[in-house]
Amino acid sequence: MWRPCGAIDDTYEKDLAIVRTRLQWGGMLAGLIALFLMPYYVSGVTLNTVNHIAITIVALHGVNILTGMTGLITLGQAAFMAVGAYSMTLMIEFWGWSFWAAVPVATLITGLVGIVVGLPSIRIKGFYLAMATLAAQFIIPWVIMNVRPDLTGGTDTITVPAPSLGGFKFISQESIFYICMTVAVLVTYFTRNLQRSRFGRAFVAIRDNDLAAEIMGIGIIRYKLLSFFLCSLYAGLAGCLYAIWMRGLSVEHFTLNESIWYLGMLIVGGMGSVPGVVFGAVLIRGLNILVLYIGPYVGNYFDAATATAIELGMGPIVFGLVVLGFLIFEPRGLARIFERFKAFYRIWPFSY
Repeated sequence: MWRPCGAIDDTYEKDLAIVRTRLQWGGMLAGLIALFLMPYYVSGVTLNTVNHIAITIVALHGVNILTGMTGLITLGQAAFMAVGAYSMTLMIEFWGWSFWAAVPVATLITGLVGIVVGLPSIRIKGFYLAMATLAAQFIIPWVIMNVRPDLTGGTDTITVPAPSLGGFKFISQESIFYICMTVAVLVTYFTRNLQRSRFGRAFVAIRDNDLAAEIMGIGIIRYKLLSFFLCSLYAGLAGCLYAIWMRGLSVEHFTLNESIWYLGMLIVGGMGSVPGVVFGAVLIRGLNILVLYIGPYVGNYFDAATATAIELGMGPIVFGLVVLGFLIFEPRGLARIFERFKAFYRIWPFSY
């Protein structure tokens, strides 16, 4: 954690604190105020993108816990989001639950599904575990489409009721922003503290050397399943937010492509880093929006067929090039670049 020269920790509370100085407290409070006043000074289109980024951050924190902290690969985060989204929608639509009651239950259901999918991690890891989670990515959408399609809509899109509180309905992007961003901030704070807890240290020990961790007395099975549970829990919560943001659900929203995008964001942001999750989500989602605007201009220089191909393929191409560039030049992602910047800024201008 960056802090100015001369700031000394004379108590354990100060040593463990995330925010340590008055300057940092002031900067954090000013940043939060500016963040939550965003609906008043940005357009609706921009706010729509910000909501998507906030939802992505929630889901990506789950991938970071499982892959970045614990070292277990997942290719099914989008499928777990579908579990949370459909569970919440069905409870609201058919059981008459409110949004605020359905979300905790839906996230818990998703976490339990994650434990079931994570059971193979007891005996396998690496490529084989990736294949197990990939199987979940195919099985879960198939179940949604073919088991009780009269409830889930099958391959059709179903409408998601808007949440309400005291007669006020969260319909506009401005009102949904306060739900999504509040959850994103709280999840980020919780994950940062989890990383510093004994659970987070156990996850990192398993990632670095699971055999040595087991010899030290860490319950490998328990912590691996806990990591899967938390990853899926976050995915279920992100799925609930995604449902109210889109106001409609279809299995086409939760494809393997989305799960791969989450892994790419984590690589770009920095595996195992909480700030890296935010950096990766903002950069990749921002680039995706930028490509949507640039694609038609580039296509103007080609014939119609080529222009269509360019518009459809530019997003994946840019995404692949960005991930490849970070893997070659900075495998530890934007978080490492940010750490180097803080180290430079702390001692500037006396860098020697």
